Amino acid sequence: MIRILQQDNRVTKAIFAVVIGAAILTMVITLVPGIFDNDTTGNSAVYATVHAPGYFGRLAGDSKTITVEEVNRAAQQQLQQQKLPAFLLPYMMERAGQGLIERKILEREADKLGLSVSDADLARELKTGPLGQYIFPNGTFIGDDKYIDFVQSAFQMSVADFERDLKADLEMQRLMALITGGLTVSDTAVRDAFREAGTKVQFNYAVISAVDVKKTINPSDAELEAFFKQNGARYATAVPETRKIEFFAFDPSNLPGGKPKVTDADVQAYYNAHQKEYTVEEQVQTRHILIPVPAGSNAATDSAAKAKAQDVLNQVKAGGNFADLAKKYSEDPGSKDKGGELPMIPTSGLDQAYAKAAMALNPGQTSDLVKSQFGYHIIQTIKKDSAHTKSIAEVKDTIMPALEQQKSASTQQNFAQQLAAEAKSGMQKTADAHGLKLVTTDYVAKDGVIGSLADGSGVLAQAFSTAKGAPPATASTGEGYAVFVVDDVKAAHAPDFASFKPTVLNDFRDQNAPTILNNQLTKLADRAKVLNDLKKAADEAKIPLKSSEFVTRDGQVPEVGSMAGPASVAFTMPKGSISAPLNTGQSGILLQVIDKQEPTADEIAQNFTATRERLLGSERQELFAVYAETLMNKYEKSGAIALAKQPTAPAIPGAPATPAGK
Repeated sequence: MIRILQQDNRVTKAIFAVVIGAAILTMVITLVPGIFDNDTTGNSAVYATVHAPGYFGRLAGDSKTITVEEVNRAAQQQLQQQKLPAFLLPYMMERAGQGLIERKILEREADKLGLSVSDADLARELKTGPLGQYIFPNGTFIGDDKYIDFVQSAFQMSVADFERDLKADLEMQRLMALITGGLTVSDTAVRDAFREAGTKVQFNYAVISAVDVKKTINPSDAELEAFFKQNGARYATAVPETRKIEFFAFDPSNLPGGKPKVTDADVQAYYNAHQKEYTVEEQVQTRHILIPVPAGSNAATDSAAKAKAQDVLNQVKAGGNFADLAKKYSEDPGSKDKGGELPMIPTSGLDQAYAKAAMALNPGQTSDLVKSQFGYHIIQTIKKDSAHTKSIAEVKDTIMPALEQQKSASTQQNFAQQLAAEAKSGMQKTADAHGLKLVTTDYVAKDGVIGSLADGSGVLAQAFSTAKGAPPATASTGEGYAVFVVDDVKAAHAPDFASFKPTVLNDFRDQNAPTILNNQLTKLADRAKVLNDLKKAADEAKIPLKSSEFVTRDGQVPEVGSMAGPASVAFTMPKGSISAPLNTGQSGILLQVIDKQEPTADEIAQNFTATRERLLGSERQELFAVYAETLMNKYEKSGAIALAKQPTAPAIPGAPATPAGK
């Protein structure tokens, strides 16, 4: 904690940089085409290395390494963020790997341009950046423990990795600012952009719903049966495979001898095997008063700080109240308002000079001046604990439930295997011998339900991979285990027309509705243009006409949907004109613009600055993407990227197998 409290730490910068840096990295990954097809590194832990372009760079230039672990972590994060299935990990690793390599190249260029970020830079951003409200609410540091929790919960990484990455992100922000700093946007472009974004339209619209069209499609039985035969392949396995299963089940109450007991010997054995989990680090709780000495200060500055600290120490020794003096003199923003009090902290997380002095004191004692990397401290120890291992008595209540669960699960599994072995001589005989009920299901599908089981999914999953007549098998039921055999199997097959008629009717409607909808919409459009009046045409066709409110490009209209979709054509149409037929997938729409409003000169003026910044942001991203692409090409052509050979990624159904490193 001291490391953070006494130095305007690297945290806020960090978090702010994540916001900016993530946007930059995403943009670069998205806009720069795939690269790299170089030699292996010979190290299975290394994904790739990047060095200076050219022959000299290979021999003597500094290099940056990307590890497989880094790539895997980034890929896992992308899977979670995009909510993609786990089997896509190899493909996401390819993308993440490319992004990290590109990032290293940009970092090299930023370093060459002198854009590296200092701890002081990062500290300033920590207190003033967007996430400063979380780390320094009201200007006061939240404390080391809460800071660590915040980083781990928000970013799922250690503080060290977090601060390192954020410093790199800020460097990328500086690089982007340097490359794009000369961009400008003309006043005319700004006005035109706001005029386009702020234009509102109001229109009448007629909607032909695909659902309504389907209701009008009522083929004869002969037509449906002909459709059924024509699509025989489609319905060949429409009735899924089903199986009849015979089983008996038990829960812990049926175990011979009842629920297994956990003995003191069991607890002792578990405790002995897991002592590392019960080790407590050396830790200390203190108050302190800090008189800081900025890094790199000269002797005069150091001497002045020491003299001030000595004066405060003299007041403490003269009987002054430590907490009051801390509030008055300490310059640690995280603790001064609390009278200098810090929470119980492992000494491994403190400045070591501070930790050594604090542990040397007895509770209630106050130190002389202690010099740390942050300045001069006066320390008062409140409480301390040496490193130790919790006794078995302290942890027994946490060990017992874990052992009870383990023993119960193991005993149930063993009993299930015993019953399965016995059941080879007869399911009914075994069930009767143990007071269990034998059940035979109806034919049930793989995704069906076995009503008498709390959770029959495990039984069904295994039953559908077990052959008819195979020996008894076991599966978990959520409350215990079931022992089962497959009595019979009905293979997937085509249904008879009569039983499947409702499904065939729905399929027939789905297939024919788009053509009918398009015909109706085209007919309505033709008539509306002849009359130059959508309302009259809609009335003739008995199609309800609706009217929108004034809406902008980012608006929504009922049954039309987003105005950024097909209906965006309304913003390009003159007042009174009628659109061509618009298909949203769920319906067909025809609209007629009845009014249009452009932003006033005052509105344009009021939004001028924000619009300019938005346009500049877009221009900067485009220019930086071009810069990044040019840089990637330069490194690739000069052989400055060494990509380790990656294993071939597993094939995705319907897609060709592709090496992960390609």
